[in-house]
Amino acid sequence: MLREAAAKFTQWIFGGTCLLCRGAAARGLLCAACNADLPRLEGALCPRCALPSAASAICGRCLAHPPRFDGTVAALGYRFPADVLVQALKFRSELALAALLGQLLAERIAPVPQVHFVVPVPLATRRLRERGYNQSLEIARHVARATGTRLAHELCERARDTAAQTDLPWGERASNVRGAFRCAHMLDGATIAVLDDVMTTGATLDEVAGVLKGAGASCVVNWVVARTFPPD
Repeated sequence: MLREAAAKFTQWIFGGTCLLCRGAAARGLLCAACNADLPRLEGALCPRCALPSAASAICGRCLAHPPRFDGTVAALGYRFPADVLVQALKFRSELALAALLGQLLAERIAPVPQVHFVVPVPLATRRLRERGYNQSLEIARHVARATGTRLAHELCERARDTAAQTDLPWGERASNVRGAFRCAHMLDGATIAVLDDVMTTGATLDEVAGVLKGAGASCVVNWVVARTFPPD
């Protein structure tokens, strides 16, 4: 109830006004110009990690060090103004943005492959207590509804709290999340879509994929709103 009230309050505050430029928005939270400025991912991307790759072939990184997930679909590049939207949902409780980001991701996913469950990346207990919600779960609610996929947030749990990945150098992120998740359910060959707001190194998603496959999942793909590109 509180989550729905917060979303309605945000819609009331920003309804008719673009959240980014504060200009007129005929419908939704963005005006046509800001919507057009969103860095939608296009062109040739690696099907495994969603980074640029010639002819959309599996990239050299994924060939040299294959991740445990089987594919990645990302809607946006994590740069302005997409980063502003993600951070507003994540850190400023602007929950109405979950619907917008979920819609953008669902449009990228369509047509939906055979996926049995969509599983949001669970938030660390301390951060969930501080924030009051899991932004990935909020986005997942809308994506699951739009794609007709069953939302199953209970399939993956936090086994322990970890430092925030954003606070760590890229090279330390894999060790930070090692052993941080668990799955107490038998998945019996299921195909799982793991949903997160931002994919940077892929360490968190790789760890979750390993846990789900250890529980019997046959295929794990990532559905992410925004993809961070590594520094040149």
